[in-house]
Amino acid sequence: MKLFKLVSLTLVVMIIFLVFFYEKVIASVLLPQYINWAHETDKKGLEIGTPLNEKEMALAAKIGIKYPAKVRVVYVDEVPYPYENFALKVFGETVGLVGEGIINNAQVFGYSIYARKDFKLNRPKLAHELVHVLQIERASLGEVVTQHFFDMAQYGYDDAPLEVEAAKANKRYRADW
Repeated sequence: MKLFKLVSLTLVVMIIFLVFFYEKVIASVLLPQYINWAHETDKKGLEIGTPLNEKEMALAAKIGIKYPAKVRVVYVDEVPYPYENFALKVFGETVGLVGEGIINNAQVFGYSIYARKDFKLNRPKLAHELVHVLQIERASLGEVVTQHFFDMAQYGYDDAPLEVEAAKANKRYRADW
């Protein structure tokens, strides 16, 4: 009976700790794992991706990207996510980044834009993704990932400030090539 009480008390203390310090757990445990994975994903994308053409580079420069020649687009069947990491999978599902019914059409990892093969990366959609490249250029991949995850948890995808900024590019550059 004492063992049961001890285990129960331990679980209650752990739950209370997680409730009050979940942001610290996420920031110190989960986000560094995701950020490391994102850096590796960017590195691969820079090696295998396709450079922007002249029109796309001009758009990137107009948006304010300092190094448009570094940007690469990688067309994939499915935008990558570290599903093999159970904690990151659950975390991504919790904030609405991945999961049942969620289709990620494109995502930026530094200078690499991963886009689904069946997603037409036209001018407004490319502008949206290029704003994410700009956001990373202004800060860092780690800072943007951290802000984006917490913003998505607080505001949801559509109202997350980084998405709101990128969505403005969809409107500003709505005319296709």
